[in-house]
Amino acid sequence: MEKKWWHGKTAYQIYPKSFYDSNGDGIGDLPGIISKLDYLKELGADIIWLSPIYVSPLADEGYDIADYYAIDPRFGTMDDLDRLIDEAHKRGQYIIMDLVVNHCSDEHEWFKKACDDPEGKYGKYFFIEKTNDPKSLCNWRSYFGGSVWEKLPGHDDYYYLHLFHKKQPDLNWENPEMREDIYRMVNWWLDKGIDGFRLDAIINIKKGPFVNYPPDRDDGLVRATRQLEDARGIGEFLGELRDRCFAPHKAFTVGEVFNLRDDEIKDFIGGNGYFSSMFDFTPTIFGQDDRGWQYFKDVTPDDYKHCVFKGQKEYDDIGFVSNLIENHDEPRGVSRYIPEGDQSPTSKKMLAALYFLTKGLPWIYQGQELGMENVKLKSIDQVDDISSIDAYKVAIADGFSEADALHLIEKHGRDNARTPFQWNAEANAGFTTGKPWLAPNPNYTEINLSAEEADTDSVLNFYKKLIQLRKNPEYSEIFVYGDFSPYLPDVHNCFAYTRSNGGRTILVIANYQNEKKTYPLLGTVKKVLLTNTGAVNSDSDSITLDGYQVVVAEI
Repeated sequence: MEKKWWHGKTAYQIYPKSFYDSNGDGIGDLPGIISKLDYLKELGADIIWLSPIYVSPLADEGYDIADYYAIDPRFGTMDDLDRLIDEAHKRGQYIIMDLVVNHCSDEHEWFKKACDDPEGKYGKYFFIEKTNDPKSLCNWRSYFGGSVWEKLPGHDDYYYLHLFHKKQPDLNWENPEMREDIYRMVNWWLDKGIDGFRLDAIINIKKGPFVNYPPDRDDGLVRATRQLEDARGIGEFLGELRDRCFAPHKAFTVGEVFNLRDDEIKDFIGGNGYFSSMFDFTPTIFGQDDRGWQYFKDVTPDDYKHCVFKGQKEYDDIGFVSNLIENHDEPRGVSRYIPEGDQSPTSKKMLAALYFLTKGLPWIYQGQELGMENVKLKSIDQVDDISSIDAYKVAIADGFSEADALHLIEKHGRDNARTPFQWNAEANAGFTTGKPWLAPNPNYTEINLSAEEADTDSVLNFYKKLIQLRKNPEYSEIFVYGDFSPYLPDVHNCFAYTRSNGGRTILVIANYQNEKKTYPLLGTVKKVLLTNTGAVNSDSDSITLDGYQVVVAEI
């Protein structure tokens, strides 16, 4: 594998609306991010991904873009962004933007012109069909519920396609004129000085045939992902995007790619892949069910272990994958991958070490380094996320009680990751002096940056140690490029693997449960590099671990 500048870095995702509010309007902003760059530098974050800050009506919290060339005033100005890029670069940090080009907003100029003239130039920028019966088009269900076909504003006999929210019309990548406009925009941002992109929902730009499939619910519709199974030819678009935009600028890119076939991995992140990297969502999608959140399975420690091992095997020696436990679209990792009720500083640090030291680029989502948790809800009225609201309605229609349906949202809802960053124990978690757009998690009085900075044994300081360990010149070759091998894969509630390079081996071993356990060792422990509890109890052939203890040791 050819070595790249970003392989040894640590990446950090910011959800700007909830990171830090500098002007008291209740919404996080670019000046707020600038004011916290020194914190991110001290943490060890090198690559900073900003979720969308473009002009948007926020139907899907910025992933519905009304102007690709403008900063939404809620977040600041273009001058603020220029200053952020400059200040980050001064600190040796890199800024990447969210690139959302499967769809735009229905308030985008292109779509407005398409509404004016569905058969004209901009009508062909979208999937617009003339019909009086949308059921004759196809029976796909939007990711947010309901048919993917919506009546075109101002017309009774035209319908447009939206795989996501109805305010997010899909762009027609089959149209070369539309693609040229996209490439022009991408190059404009790269010329401005940003360092790359995270590509949102990118697998959806190539549609399958517009046909009916057997329904998977009583609504007569089928999940939109079904058509992706029959979609072919996305490489024509992504290869062109790479060659026209990313490659000339040597941009760093990471793809949000679901529903990828195994034989396509090399095309996406191989030596001449479409992207620099892509996220491993193997654990993320485990236990999901097309019928609704009410049928999702909880992820057990053994499930999580096998998902990680599966992902590491699939991507090994093909390309450099990106590893994560949470992002803006998922519940908090400590609430998802640690059994309910077992969340503690010890178990949170264990989970951090297990994912962070696998092979690939580690990503931290804002607040993850504090061990932020899911939110307890009293009413669906507390929920902002459109997908959570739809899932709640589906569960109620399926016979679930309001309390049980609400618990589903507590476990799986996207608002869990979107509550404000917990800076301190003061009002609104120190996020804003005004009224926050989304209420902070009430546990901010215990879980917050100020408290954890003062506690040498905190989750935050453990993350700092992990980052320092991976960057330590003595061990970086092992952690960044070393071989990954599962260890004791069939032992219940034991999550262990080795990283090996140049004749040296490091063992990462965790007791993924409350009970103390003894496990066999590959060899004698030469040096303990890190543990999340006080003592390491080992001899020449075994190690005894306390509940949720993890040990990182050279053997």
